Amino acid sequence: MPLRYLTIDFNSFFASVEQQERPELRGQPLGIVPVLAETTGCIAVSLEAKQLGLTRNMRVSDARRACPGLIIVEARPETYITYHRKLVAVIKSLVPETKVQSIDEVTCKLHGFLDRSAAEKLAKRIKAKITREVGPLLRSSIGIAPTWLLAKLASDMQKPDGLVILEDEDIPAKLLHLPPGDIAGIGSNLQERLREHGITTMAQLYAATMAEFRGVWKSVRGEQMWRLLHGEDLDYFENKEGQTIGHGHVLPPARRNHPAAIAVLHRLLQKAAMRLRHNDCCAGSLRVSVDYTDDTHWSDEAQLTETQDTLVLTRALNALWKKRPEKFARRTPLRIGVMLAGLLEMRLHTPDLFEHETEKSHGQLFKAMDHLNKVLGKNSVYFGGAHGATQDAPMRIAFTRIPEPEVEEIDRSYAGRLKKKPPATEPEAW
Repeated sequence: MPLRYLTIDFNSFFASVEQQERPELRGQPLGIVPVLAETTGCIAVSLEAKQLGLTRNMRVSDARRACPGLIIVEARPETYITYHRKLVAVIKSLVPETKVQSIDEVTCKLHGFLDRSAAEKLAKRIKAKITREVGPLLRSSIGIAPTWLLAKLASDMQKPDGLVILEDEDIPAKLLHLPPGDIAGIGSNLQERLREHGITTMAQLYAATMAEFRGVWKSVRGEQMWRLLHGEDLDYFENKEGQTIGHGHVLPPARRNHPAAIAVLHRLLQKAAMRLRHNDCCAGSLRVSVDYTDDTHWSDEAQLTETQDTLVLTRALNALWKKRPEKFARRTPLRIGVMLAGLLEMRLHTPDLFEHETEKSHGQLFKAMDHLNKVLGKNSVYFGGAHGATQDAPMRIAFTRIPEPEVEEIDRSYAGRLKKKPPATEPEAW
């Protein structure tokens, strides 16, 4: 089987960007946090911090005790997205067919029949060009294999700054020392199911039949996993895009009350609605959730006629909030979230016969509001439900979703103008 896929995983990405940007941080143990507070967790730690035993999600106060010299840095999402885009551009210049898996991981489909030597040369060219054009602190681990699942597994086998190539003769011999949980898509629940079937090692996993895989996964996904692990090329299925749009936020201690919680929910909803319109979609349902400090949870969902109208969504949010059981009104909210689901492309949307004119006029209103917010910055115009919460829930990066600053913050290409600067035109040829 040919080497069809290359996965590149950037190690300690957020911390590496900070060290690239700020030379005084190089070689230092860093913890990257969403807010400067001892009670928050590290969303990333530098390679130096990892060597001292620190891990992502570690509470800041615990991390300081484990590493007294730890430097805490507040996250700068827009900077990380800028670097991500530079890295993707470099990779695409050498391997055009790429798929962004997350903010710090890209998989490329290789065309042509590369042998090990050619694959190694390609990986080294990618690393060298990144060093030259983006920066030497952006170290990466590269995995190359016959399937995207095996390439992803290979990229995790040698860190930091590694290169692992898996050919037919290497599989499964070079993988047998790994636990099954190292394979993408085999989480804790599937590991438990594998144990119930007597599978606890990689050797036992590879010895299992396709039928046994299907029984463990209880779906065709098991058959797909078996085929990918045994070198058969299948399309990506791990990340399904476009199914939901949502935002969540952990309330800071001073905001853990119900008036603040509903205001921040409106802020989250307005962000989600703007993304919905930017993606030219409408939503068929709205889910609202709240986790409380006593480990209880409330959530509810409203079914909607497909819409991208913030006013319709706002009424649905208010109705859900009003419906919540009285017992939750006495509890302290900690974590809140909104999710828009049942997404449909606007080109497939059939307007309500009796609401068509309202939908059309509201669409013009939201288009103008979104434009003002893109030009002048978030919250230049907003609905009153979010009043008092416009500084809450700033842009955050989830590893599986890369936000667009042009939508969530400000589109700098407008340069403060209400009309985009026309692109430069090439002089006419004579």
